[in-house]
Amino acid sequence: MLALRFSVGAFSDVSRRILQTMTFHGIRVQGIRVGSAEIPDHKRIAVSLQSIYGIGRTRARQILSELNIDNKLTKELTGRELMSLREHVSSTYVIGEDLRRCVNADITRLKSLQCYKGIRHEDKLPCRGQRTKTNSRTAKRGLNAVSGHKASHA
Repeated sequence: MLALRFSVGAFSDVSRRILQTMTFHGIRVQGIRVGSAEIPDHKRIAVSLQSIYGIGRTRARQILSELNIDNKLTKELTGRELMSLREHVSSTYVIGEDLRRCVNADITRLKSLQCYKGIRHEDKLPCRGQRTKTNSRTAKRGLNAVSGHKASHA
């Protein structure tokens, strides 16, 4: 069993290195999949983890400190570090499509309750207390039916 565990770890490390140099139909394979997202090879781990939806700068640093991984380039990760990173991120945090689904469910719940935030979401206006007289022009851009035209008086 011990030899099997070692061979699986060594196999994943070898296969990752081979995949980095392989090309499929002229397309070079780059990046490592963590969760449901692919993180880039040429960046440091703390920066490349931020390409996953739901992981920002603080959480990426927290993950690296919990796993005792140095902030090196992603392609320099060993197989064990990569496996521990994948396992930790997927088991501990809600990320990617699952997080998007939760956020959308929360917004639809607010809309169905017809609370203030739900109404603001329906109207596509800011719902966290921002001013709307001078700011939030991008939020209000498509709200007018005919913008720039004065109403004709008969």
